[in-house]
Amino acid sequence: PKNELEQNNLKVELANAGFSSPHAPEVYLALKMICMGVFAFWGGGVALFFQGFSTNGLMSFVAIAGIGFYIPVIALTVMVSYRKEAIFLSMPDALDLLVVCVEAGLGLDAAMRRVNEELSDTAKELCEEMTTCNMQLQMGRARREVLHDFGVRTGVDDVRTLVAILIQAERFGASI
Repeated sequence: PKNELEQNNLKVELANAGFSSPHAPEVYLALKMICMGVFAFWGGGVALFFQGFSTNGLMSFVAIAGIGFYIPVIALTVMVSYRKEAIFLSMPDALDLLVVCVEAGLGLDAAMRRVNEELSDTAKELCEEMTTCNMQLQMGRARREVLHDFGVRTGVDDVRTLVAILIQAERFGASI
């Protein structure tokens, strides 16, 4: 990434895939370079063996190195789409249970913990994100920031809508 905007976009995309470590961008970029180097070495060997030092050999070398460079990008895109789909499909159950818990008198934090306990086997990705939210809330971060980050990390539009509703309810003192 050349500037901070590109770095932030990469961090968000990695978080959408489930990699929220502070070192995830460096590891991802290193993996891209390693894959490009391995494929370049492999492509150079194949091109040298079959075509020798010619224009076709050089083109094969560059093409295979380019494929190696973009394999981590493709893998990340696939991981993001699978994770978003898993979170999207687990949202109705989690939302129903969250509403039942809040209507039964639990606060939002306790309701989120209860949802984690009940759905930890079936909605693993969503529960991981809610566990992160609960830990951040326990550490003293503002609920508005935690919920906003929850929506950004998941990347699912329905979660972002839910988060916006929860933030508005907290801001205006309305019932969840």
